[in-house]
Amino acid sequence: MIVPAQIRAIIKNAVRSSMPRKKGGAMETKRLETLKQLADGVAAQFGSNCEVVIHEVNSSRMDHSIVYIVNGHVTGRKIGDGASQVVLEQMLNHDARPRDHLGYLTKTPEGKILKSSSLYIRNSKGAVVAILGINYDVSGMMMMQQTIDEILSSNDKMQAEPERIINVNNVLDELIDQSVALVGKPVALMNKNDKIRAIRFLNESGAFLVTKSGDKVAKYFGISKYTLYSYIDANKK
Repeated sequence: MIVPAQIRAIIKNAVRSSMPRKKGGAMETKRLETLKQLADGVAAQFGSNCEVVIHEVNSSRMDHSIVYIVNGHVTGRKIGDGASQVVLEQMLNHDARPRDHLGYLTKTPEGKILKSSSLYIRNSKGAVVAILGINYDVSGMMMMQQTIDEILSSNDKMQAEPERIINVNNVLDELIDQSVALVGKPVALMNKNDKIRAIRFLNESGAFLVTKSGDKVAKYFGISKYTLYSYIDANKK
């Protein structure tokens, strides 16, 4: 799960310490307790689908790098289990300044899809001493998204956007607006030819099939019904 920038900053500041590591490469107790507190907080915030794990980066602990884990059922891991691929890469590559790896997808042996983030925790000398891993099970969300996509998908592959459903009482208003837009000027500035063009559009669009549409159109364009019908007839010639 992507960790917001604010949470990342809090984590980095909370675990940064000027105290050296203990002899033998083990994390100092104070730093570990701080990481545990953060792990508990993140897991509580995002719920049981969110696993938070602390790996100690120490080449002598590759077979049991996990020193703390919350919601281990997400990946089936527990304290004392071995390093993940991310941790192994850090231990073996000896990258002096690895960058946090955020919001990437991983997959468990059982097929769960996780959105993961790995944050590298450093000591006062800048050396990585721990990795805080966050793994959020998004399998259910992905299935839900697939279902939603299927429901929302259209069989008409050429359809650019949803067709508008207009109440029959508003159809005439909508068509009048479209006729004005077609001419490209307000009614007050329209000449006779402009109005004939607009009324031709209305007639071809079926506007006059709406009850009493003639009265409304004539009033809108500032003409009599007789003139309206003459404009309609003019379009037939």
